[in-house]
Amino acid sequence: MNRIVKIFATGFLSVWALTASAQNGEGDTKESLFNPVNYAVISQTIAPDARGGGLGDVGAATDPDVNSQYWNPAKYPFNISRAGVALNFTPWLRSLVNDMNLAYLSGYYRIGDYSAVSASLRYFNMGEVFLSNPEENDNAMTINPYEMSIDVAYSLMLSEKFSLAAAIRWIYSDLRFDYQEENSPASAFAADIAAYYQNYVNIGPRECQLGVGLNISNIGSKITFSGQEYGEFLPTNLRLGASLMIPIDEYNRFTIAADANKYLVPTVPAQKEGEDNSEYEDRVHREYNDISGISGIFKSFSDAPGGFKEELEEINYGVGAEYVYNDKFALRAGYHHESQSKGNRKYFTVGAGFKMNVFSLDASYVVATAKSNPLDQTLRFTLAFDMDGLKDLFKR
Repeated sequence: MNRIVKIFATGFLSVWALTASAQNGEGDTKESLFNPVNYAVISQTIAPDARGGGLGDVGAATDPDVNSQYWNPAKYPFNISRAGVALNFTPWLRSLVNDMNLAYLSGYYRIGDYSAVSASLRYFNMGEVFLSNPEENDNAMTINPYEMSIDVAYSLMLSEKFSLAAAIRWIYSDLRFDYQEENSPASAFAADIAAYYQNYVNIGPRECQLGVGLNISNIGSKITFSGQEYGEFLPTNLRLGASLMIPIDEYNRFTIAADANKYLVPTVPAQKEGEDNSEYEDRVHREYNDISGISGIFKSFSDAPGGFKEELEEINYGVGAEYVYNDKFALRAGYHHESQSKGNRKYFTVGAGFKMNVFSLDASYVVATAKSNPLDQTLRFTLAFDMDGLKDLFKR
């Protein structure tokens, strides 16, 4: 029973990918062999805020906001407001369970006109898991596996158009399936490197805002869970995005944006024809488990068993559009796509936002392409506070 619960706790977040692949009924062909990229601490890959979630999980180059810590912390010096804080909440996989959720707290403070400090706290609650020992009926217990992370970042404008940022993150994962002494939580440190470029271009009579963003997140060592001989890779991710904001008139503006992502994690070697399981496991230990976290980043660009074609399949992307009226109301829509052989997560998103001088409230909703996808009907909520607005309010 304990082994089953441990597998549940460490692998449950990937169940929707397997479900979607089976739904299409094409996973048996050699051309579309299901071979997703494997990494630990999967909760780090969940988009935490309603704005990015409503845009198809896009945010590397969109207008800076208080939740830029996840998407691209280099955007913070371009914020108009001096400081801000936001609380985000996402009930997760509600079609399967009712007690799994993600909470995300983020904030920033601009130092002068050219730099900013920012931080965030992520807490992923996996819900209650009931344990029972068939040999000891009176030794039943309920546990609550969870993952969390804390990070801080510093961003600096090198010119009026370009900025850089660096972040450091502590990741903690408590997936213990009992409370024996030899079973302890796992932790790791990681870093982010980000860049952002913002400029204005003329399209006809309109002066449009162009943004380009890059964020390489979760660069670090492996994380080793209790009882495992080898560590697992962190979800190191390369995110590249672009956006274009088009003003329609004094009160209306329209933004289109897109992000492309590639996990910088080596692919598990495929089993060769005629190779038995023991030989394959020995080769995996030599060729995969002994790779360091940093070496795996470089190896991830050229190690897919299917060659360059499969490397391209490892790139997932999102596209989104946002309409804003008078800086008060916003409507959003987007689409996220992942290759069938690398997870097969495909879904549309919609969202809306309302902003006052002091606070803003946003919500987003996921509409999966297959109703069997557990991500379908996922809701995200964001409540953000503008510190400049609060300051002005108390001065009145």
